[in-house]
Amino acid sequence: MGRLTFRFPLPNLVLLLLLICAVRAAEVRTDSIPSAAMGKSIPVSIILPEVYRHSDSTFPVLYLLHGHGGSHRSWIDGTDVESLADLHRIIIVCPDGGINSWYLDSVEDPASRYETHVAGEVVSFIDAHYRTIADRRHRAITGLSMGGFGALHLATNHPEVFGGAGSISGGVDLRPFPNNWEIAEKLGSLADNPERWNDLALADHPVRFGHADLRLMVDCGTDDFFIGVNRSLHQALLEAGIDHTYLERPGVHNWDYWREAIRWQADFFAVWFYQFTDVTR
Repeated sequence: MGRLTFRFPLPNLVLLLLLICAVRAAEVRTDSIPSAAMGKSIPVSIILPEVYRHSDSTFPVLYLLHGHGGSHRSWIDGTDVESLADLHRIIIVCPDGGINSWYLDSVEDPASRYETHVAGEVVSFIDAHYRTIADRRHRAITGLSMGGFGALHLATNHPEVFGGAGSISGGVDLRPFPNNWEIAEKLGSLADNPERWNDLALADHPVRFGHADLRLMVDCGTDDFFIGVNRSLHQALLEAGIDHTYLERPGVHNWDYWREAIRWQADFFAVWFYQFTDVTR
């Protein structure tokens, strides 16, 4: 095989490659959204595909929710989601759900109203400030761990907002974990408030998914501590005849798994988005 010869001096070649990457890279912005529900402004990260800057087109939106202890920066810092925005020509929005909100409007903590914030305030802000295709068929929500629970909870409660929903390593039934991750701070104890915990056990209410008519994907690692509750949800959806995609792959509850999982989910929702548009991908 012949040797490749570059005609650029090395420093110039490196500069050229950096300029090419800069031109083609998605843009990450951070905005601050005033929350009337919580009386404060809350940050959000928005990833705009490279093509957004060079067209007047409108774009589908994928909302990505972080896990317990995370922030609106978690997906950006932990994965290469910018490349997925470019690859699929979608806007990706990463709301901030607080450290341990579970994306609920908490009865125990009235200052924590992240369901109202994400499903209402964030979506309204994004549609008002960015060129989105502002309907449920071009809007999906997914997330990891706490965010996986949050995505399914918000989508089934707000089907007029989200047409697609996913979960990655999601805590889709919180009852086996009554003393973990400050869940009781938001719900009250399981012993004293079993009805609240039962109401949020997604496998116990598959009919909600049917009523919501969601494009649905659930994904969990085979060695994840949430695998049992995800299998229960999958079985409940099968028995109820709810169309969904379910994946199990080798892996645990960590970023190595989530970096791969988000690629599967982004592709899943992008294919669905573009069934309903005339935009060439």
